[in-house]
Amino acid sequence: MKAVTDPAKLLMERLLRLLRWRVWLAERLQPTEWQMTLAWAALAGFMGALASLFFAACAEGVHQVLTNSSAGVVESMRLLPWWARLLVPAAGGLLAGLVLMLGKRLLKGQSSTDYMEAIVIGDGNLPLRTSLIKITASLFTIGSGGSIGREGPMVQLAALLASLMGRWRRFSRQQLRLLVACGAAAGIASAYHAPIGGSFFVAEIILGTIAMESLGALVAASVAAALTMQVLGSGDTLYQVPKFELHSPFEMGPYLLLGLLAGALAPFFLKSLRRAEALFMETKLPLIGRLTLGGLLVGAIAINVPEVCGNGYTVVVDILNGRIVWVALIGIMCCKWLATASSVGSGAQGGVFTPTLFMGAAGGYLFGTAINAVWPQGAIDPQAFALVGMGAFLSAASRAPVMAVIMLFEMTLSYEIILPLMLCSVVAYFTARGIDSHSLYGEVLKRKREEAPTTVLATGLVRDLIKSDPPTVRPTARFDEIARLFLKVRVNNVYVTDDDGRFLGAVSLHDIKPYLGEPGVAELVLAGDIVREDFPKVHPDQALSEALGKFMISSDVQRLPVVAADNRLLGSISKNDLMLALVEKQRAS
Repeated sequence: MKAVTDPAKLLMERLLRLLRWRVWLAERLQPTEWQMTLAWAALAGFMGALASLFFAACAEGVHQVLTNSSAGVVESMRLLPWWARLLVPAAGGLLAGLVLMLGKRLLKGQSSTDYMEAIVIGDGNLPLRTSLIKITASLFTIGSGGSIGREGPMVQLAALLASLMGRWRRFSRQQLRLLVACGAAAGIASAYHAPIGGSFFVAEIILGTIAMESLGALVAASVAAALTMQVLGSGDTLYQVPKFELHSPFEMGPYLLLGLLAGALAPFFLKSLRRAEALFMETKLPLIGRLTLGGLLVGAIAINVPEVCGNGYTVVVDILNGRIVWVALIGIMCCKWLATASSVGSGAQGGVFTPTLFMGAAGGYLFGTAINAVWPQGAIDPQAFALVGMGAFLSAASRAPVMAVIMLFEMTLSYEIILPLMLCSVVAYFTARGIDSHSLYGEVLKRKREEAPTTVLATGLVRDLIKSDPPTVRPTARFDEIARLFLKVRVNNVYVTDDDGRFLGAVSLHDIKPYLGEPGVAELVLAGDIVREDFPKVHPDQALSEALGKFMISSDVQRLPVVAADNRLLGSISKNDLMLALVEKQRAS
């Protein structure tokens, strides 16, 4: 057989060989846009876990430099002399203020969007430099023993990486916002070793929906983050607690009262944080002065009560294991409340999630101890009341009872406590909602909506979701041009337009399959010969629900062309974007 030496024929054979692989992969794997979204969500989860580990290592490094100790925050503070306990948190506040002040001057006028704003009312774009400045500032507050949690900057960093990744891949606004939400879920899952809780944290609190169009991606990201933490040796249960059990159905009565107590106390706790912020603002001090003052107040309290430093994790572990007597816990709880108000009120960058768990654990343990003293059979194990109190207080503060129950179960893996935990969380939720409309994160989101009330989904029409510049060819395009386009872009349909940009139809990847084994015939084929003129299309003024109907009719199509009244091609619309937009519209209504 004579070998083919014609360069044009060799090129055609190579194109056909590549296209045969492309069609084979499309038919076997059939990767839809939704499947690709799950893959990117998992990658965001992996990156989020690495970011969380990196932030934790940096915070520990800062702590070691400031305290000259590699022990935990509370233990390090106990080892310091009284003057160092006073000055270290103040120095951390000063350094955090310097970072924020310098950053504000260098990045004057640039956006300071956080991850919640980017997901709820933004377009998914998180500013790189301003986010890094806030995260760096939080390292000094956390490393110096500020009474604030790590989860805030961890989630911000994970969401930032997801945003950068989505912008690099030029995701649509709906997909980018979802990917940022996946980064946030990964940050929570990594910080608390709670993949289900991380998913529901974002779904219930930030997105306000548990629809599978968004929850599926959140779960993929959280699971990937949790697996990464396990592989790297950081996936153990967060709170190692003894086995708890419900000794008698009569104990449900005191647990019911605990739910009422947590529901009444949580709004007061949140109100005190807002009041502390107002008091610091009334001092008229610059930000660096407020942060230094906040650190100084924490240090002053830590002179006699070093347990107030940090996010309260080690103290919660001691409470759950019965290593703190109730008399001492009363003082620690009050001092921790003041220290948290000082850190949050001064404007320190960080989270309040773990301090909220501390308040619930301390309050629950004290309540259980009091019941045990009056009626021993009603609270045989006060530590169990501490665990349930954590979930109840978190439910009341966040107004997310489902997330609170799931997260407490994942953080402790104590199944026996589920029944009282569910009862307390629901009772606390309704009690808190009846007392005050504010919640742990709701106030921030409400303020963000008021500052920027315009949402990405402006009209609920197809024009909101148009992606411009879809791949197109002319009717006279030869087969090799069509082949190169299919190999260049990851689409299954190429649109055919005339010289004036009017839509004539589409060429499907499967339409060219009969010509892949016949190079001679393929050389003669033009786009106009194989175009599907009856290819479904939508108009920019159609409602999203109508466009969804077109996708349902053509179930194998992942994108539809958007054409004007004169049949001019305007762009395309993705089925995945459409489903996410409909979920968003339903949530807003």
